[in-house]
Amino acid sequence: MAPPVRRAEWKRCTALPAPPPGPKPPPTGLRCATVQVPLDYAAPSGDTIGIALIRVPATGGPRIGSLLMNFGGPGGDGVDTLAQAAGEYRNLNTRYDLIGFDPRGVGRSAPVACVDDRRMDQLAAQDGTPDTAAEEKALINAGRSYIRQCQARSGRLLPHVGTLSAARDMDMIRRAVGDAKLHYFGVSYGTWLGGSYAHQHPGDVGRAVLDGAVDTGIGSADLGLQQAAAFQRALGDFGAACAALGRRACPLGRDGTEVAASTGRILAGLDRAPLPAGNGRRLTESLATTGVSAALYSRRAWPMLAQGLVDASKRRDGSFLRVLADLQNGRREDGTYSNLAAANTAIACADGTDRYTPDDVRRLLPKFRAASPVFGASMAWSLLRCTGWPVQGDDAARDVSAPSAAPILVLGNTGDPATPYAWASALTEALGGRATLLTLRGEGHGAYDTGDPCVRRVVDAYLLDGQVPASGTTCGGRGGAG
Repeated sequence: MAPPVRRAEWKRCTALPAPPPGPKPPPTGLRCATVQVPLDYAAPSGDTIGIALIRVPATGGPRIGSLLMNFGGPGGDGVDTLAQAAGEYRNLNTRYDLIGFDPRGVGRSAPVACVDDRRMDQLAAQDGTPDTAAEEKALINAGRSYIRQCQARSGRLLPHVGTLSAARDMDMIRRAVGDAKLHYFGVSYGTWLGGSYAHQHPGDVGRAVLDGAVDTGIGSADLGLQQAAAFQRALGDFGAACAALGRRACPLGRDGTEVAASTGRILAGLDRAPLPAGNGRRLTESLATTGVSAALYSRRAWPMLAQGLVDASKRRDGSFLRVLADLQNGRREDGTYSNLAAANTAIACADGTDRYTPDDVRRLLPKFRAASPVFGASMAWSLLRCTGWPVQGDDAARDVSAPSAAPILVLGNTGDPATPYAWASALTEALGGRATLLTLRGEGHGAYDTGDPCVRRVVDAYLLDGQVPASGTTCGGRGGAG
């Protein structure tokens, strides 16, 4: 039996970030609420935690209901993100109340806490690609210390932040806002969360879009290898676009391969000699690698990436790449951090039993470097983050089969660096039933937020009118759908 839930009491929001400047007007009528859910669904009458919500009311009609949104992570917040990004979904907002939420352990919803901001600065800049035994020891010891501090500050919460419980929270939200079905838009990790919901509550699925799909059926090492290769391909795509501008605008190489190689040399140089990066900070290899990967998430960030690489190589200025890294790491301009990193680790380690040793990493390093000369080594060493984690983890979260659910629309972008296109096909197959794949031949993470008009048309027709596209529908390339 489902735990009882009270109807959401919507109130005026407080302490929201200002929307970014631009032609899209900020949303009006924002309201916030908190829904109480069990900390442990195995003990539903025990302690509760609050799940923070934000609502952007529908602007037109006839109203369909609420569209619950998750923008990825794990560890990404939904309240602040929707407050800033609602304009991107204004067409859907005509007939849906858009609802963002901070999943358990994230943001305003019983956040996981590990280390203070000063220590986060140190960890973000630390050498993540050790070349000597001493550097390996320093990286491993830092990871162990981080885990101890997570346990000390959030030990009671850590066993309960996994995707299985977060998906059950989504059903509590559905009931709290009074919807008969859950209409859902999940991006990146949000596709895993949506798949878990469909598996646990197939009869309650309404219209669901899973964009930038995650393959939940592969282990952490295979996931990392495939992701490393996808980031390397995306770097080559960026490099080709940069090189096409000419040597004056892009003095990094004559084609994508040369630009990618130049990027690798810039990063290797930072390993030896970090650069000044403004505000008294230094750009290390790790920060620069994070900045480069962050810019590959969106083609709109490519000019900033080109500028950052040129500044670092020609002007010895790391400021642009440092800003990109800060955005990816959840670091604000005032030096404080969101809890993105802590929540990401806690949720990822709760959702699987994979645990790797330093020997495992050393054995896998050649494969990772072959997959990506630029990103492979750092991704290989990141496999240690759950080693010694105080929660064993549960592979049950990987099951997303939902053959009896209503049609679910899965989106895959062929140039996606963070969720390789093959994962979209894998998730569609794992869902089973009437799940349908929509393909975008493009660049960037996800499909809908690229602004591709074909993708927008197909997805909007599905969410607004219930029109499920034909299997194999493709957008991008020469345009159109087919």
